[in-house]
Amino acid sequence: MASRLNDLLAKKAELEQQIIAIQREERASAIAQVKSLMAQHGLTLADLSARSNPAAPKARSGGKVPAKYRDPATGQAWSGRGLHPKWLKQAIAGGAKITDFLV
Repeated sequence: MASRLNDLLAKKAELEQQIIAIQREERASAIAQVKSLMAQHGLTLADLSARSNPAAPKARSGGKVPAKYRDPATGQAWSGRGLHPKWLKQAIAGGAKITDFLV
């Protein structure tokens, strides 16, 4: 029984070594292909880290949006994005129109 176990463990170790060797070969082959394609198309590493579509506009990065609606009584403002604030909901429920609060 121990002999069979030792044989299987030895085979497992041999297979693991073969797997590592094949992975190294395939990785080296993939790197060679990438380098060849980069040379063929005149690409550099900087090109790979650039945006995928340079013609696309950059997304805005969390800047504040100017107020579109303002409560003249309290001075509270809302940009018009997202859910209506409580003060606007209450005003509309009281009969006001949203256009009454346009800035």
